[in-house]
Amino acid sequence: MVLTATTAENKAQVLAEALPYIQRFHGKTIVIKYGGNAMTDEKLKHSFASDVVMLKLVGINTVIVHGGGPQIDDQLTKIGKKGEFIQGMRVTDAETMDVVEMVLGGQVNTDIVNLINQHGGRAVGLSGTDGPLIRARKLMMRGKDNPDELIDIGQVGEVESIDPEIVQLLTAQNFIPVIAPVGVGKDGESYNINADLVAGKLAEILKAEKLVVLTNIPGVLDKAGKLLTGLTARQIDELFADGTIHGGMLPKIGSALEAVKNGVNSCHIIDGRVEHALLLEVLTSEGVGTLIKRR
Repeated sequence: MVLTATTAENKAQVLAEALPYIQRFHGKTIVIKYGGNAMTDEKLKHSFASDVVMLKLVGINTVIVHGGGPQIDDQLTKIGKKGEFIQGMRVTDAETMDVVEMVLGGQVNTDIVNLINQHGGRAVGLSGTDGPLIRARKLMMRGKDNPDELIDIGQVGEVESIDPEIVQLLTAQNFIPVIAPVGVGKDGESYNINADLVAGKLAEILKAEKLVVLTNIPGVLDKAGKLLTGLTARQIDELFADGTIHGGMLPKIGSALEAVKNGVNSCHIIDGRVEHALLLEVLTSEGVGTLIKRR
């Protein structure tokens, strides 16, 4: 195939535009929360894997925390259970926890690792219980209308601490860690932890340059459906207060907000339905979602 002059110029411009970003982020760490359509659509899965390998090859350390909600729901349906959510968090009884561990730590994690390796990467799968990487404690939800009300949603946890040693060892040896968001409690019990919360906390602990969250929407939208970007932590707080951010976006934006407040330079909520969204966000000036800045 011979490029036309216009096509060649456009390709060269794209490559040249990426150079300053490669220089700026070389040696830095980016934590990626991988979920949504990007995990289920075959074309998007391959574009994500190639993006991750590309970033690693140009010297950017990528660490992936993945979800698996649709896959968990599929498996629950097979055993006759229906998923239940409260304020965006999955209610997890003992039987559901067994499914979560099987799907996230086994099926989904293995699939992601294999896909990245097929594209020339060196991915290694981890569960938060390995090491243990993620120490967890039981999460009690506060009532939406009554903050004094505590709701027990089962074996759902919040991050108590993260030991980054195994992740740092892997990245130093040019591996790409792929982490399932399951934590272990002080008595050895397993906890299902929202992947957005794990990704945000891990970004803080690793002092990441960026936290990138793939979603099924263009980014943070105002009440009229318009994309918002270049937001500060204060502006995000205001969007929480007036109800613009609600439902399943609460844990996503909440973890992003905490991350930028605690040292991560920026968070990007991006549209995972766009092919090569990751490269577009990290290596171009345009981006494909909402940027949340530390200040």
